[in-house]
Amino acid sequence: MSPTIRRALVPLLAFVLGLVGLAGAAVYAFLPERAPQATASVGGPFSLVDQDGKTVTEKDFAGATHLVFFGFTHCPDVCPTTLQQVSDVLVALGPKGQAMRVAFITVDPERDRPQDLKTYLSSFDPRITGLTGSPDQVAAAVKGYRAYARKVPAKDGDYTMEHTALVYVMDGRNRFIGALNLQRPADETAAELAKRI
Repeated sequence: MSPTIRRALVPLLAFVLGLVGLAGAAVYAFLPERAPQATASVGGPFSLVDQDGKTVTEKDFAGATHLVFFGFTHCPDVCPTTLQQVSDVLVALGPKGQAMRVAFITVDPERDRPQDLKTYLSSFDPRITGLTGSPDQVAAAVKGYRAYARKVPAKDGDYTMEHTALVYVMDGRNRFIGALNLQRPADETAAELAKRI
């Protein structure tokens, strides 16, 4: 195997292993008849800026179950679809989900400034907070959640972002307890999530 191919396979293998680990943790956390099990190795401290220009850390989400999703405003379909599904779940939770919050962390800090996030998120549930920061701050958050993000060149000098599309369910102590299942009706997902609030 040539050194070039070997170098190309290393990040791909790391990405696949990370996905397998997260998938395993998510499946285990959502097995029926089990108490939620936290996975301490996913998540961690971050310091970012919200859509209003205010500094936000993981401590601002502590105290209640919350969701974390990585994406970007130029995302053509996965991000808006996921954010709409999350919005539908929040509505389906009713009064029980009143304190539920969602962190939408951009993986594209070069283009996603606070005002861009504010405009983009105005179409979704107001409990979704957009977060951005310097490339290093965003990279630290991505790494802490064992997520994946990579810039992919496109035509005419433009680019898009490949990224993890998992919606993390975090407990009140900022520990990962599972992945939100959005492959079923919002009311069913909300009923499952309500058990963790």
